[in-house]
Amino acid sequence: MTTLLMIGTRKGLFLARSYDRLSWSLDGPHFATNAVYAAAIDPRPAVGGGLPRLLAGADSEHWGPSVFRSDDFGASWQETEGGAIRFPTDTGEALVRTWQLRPAGADQPGRVWAGVEPAALFRSDDGGETFSLVESLWDHPHRERWMPGGGGLCLHTVMPHATDPDRMLVGVSAAGVYRTDDGGASWEASNTGIDAWHDPNPHPEFGQCVHKFDGQRDRPDQLFLQNHGGVYRSDDFGATWTAIGETLPADFGFPVAAHPHRAGTAYVYPLVKDAHRMPPEDRSRIYRTTDAGESWQPLADGLPQQHSYVSVLRDALCTDDADPAGVYFGTRSGEVFASADEGASWTSIVRHLPDVLVVRAAQLP
Repeated sequence: MTTLLMIGTRKGLFLARSYDRLSWSLDGPHFATNAVYAAAIDPRPAVGGGLPRLLAGADSEHWGPSVFRSDDFGASWQETEGGAIRFPTDTGEALVRTWQLRPAGADQPGRVWAGVEPAALFRSDDGGETFSLVESLWDHPHRERWMPGGGGLCLHTVMPHATDPDRMLVGVSAAGVYRTDDGGASWEASNTGIDAWHDPNPHPEFGQCVHKFDGQRDRPDQLFLQNHGGVYRSDDFGATWTAIGETLPADFGFPVAAHPHRAGTAYVYPLVKDAHRMPPEDRSRIYRTTDAGESWQPLADGLPQQHSYVSVLRDALCTDDADPAGVYFGTRSGEVFASADEGASWTSIVRHLPDVLVVRAAQLP
């Protein structure tokens, strides 16, 4: 098996490959000088003629944002003429950035979801070549009152249910979590239990500053969420949320990643919140829970433990689907770390890249 790692940075996309998850080869940058905020590896055989399809959302300062696809592991890239993602004329909006690209399940071949800025959800049924606006969410009565987070008003997370294609969650900064149970025909806010630290009402229906959430296959209704302040778990696919960050050294952070097939296990990268936004005690540590948030253990072997001031963005922490699972993260100082033993030890696989924005991994034949 080959592990493929997509690393999106402020100045292009890099591809790393490994046969043992210990030694790595690197090529790139693809889309040099373009910021790559979104990346996906789509392994479904219906896409790309049987080979995995790579998708990248790249922003050119000259030509604007676009979605690119490759069916030959990055040797060549294709772009839809006129742009794969375009707002309908009657919305009066134009695409600012693609924040998320998420292939659907094997039972929906060719379907890819895109979360964008301004906050909206798009759907593709041809593997990411063309997308259409999900108008039911765009027309939601809350949308006119959504407020941007520090990174803008963006739909940054798309989470299809692992076994029920009609159910899906999306995350909007800073509006919170929204859920559909009918294939996207209707949507409702799904933030019960998540604090809105900045709001006079700490538990509004919407307005939470959700940074990221993730789930797993073995227990598809269990999710883990990193909020602006607080880490949460849901056991009912987002209908309700319970705080689980009390024993962490800090409850602020951007990313969270669930173990691919071990229920109750997830990873976060805590930061001292708001103005500081650096690791507690200036030590880089991934924290892992194996009991659904009852306790957290620091994972630091191989990570900088002195004078480390780096942060990790919301999509720059991920896992692969191997056993034992690989865990990966990239920093804003351009270093990417990999663990082949579920976080017990870490190796730096590349340094001195531009600011890392997104990391995605997959095991390929």
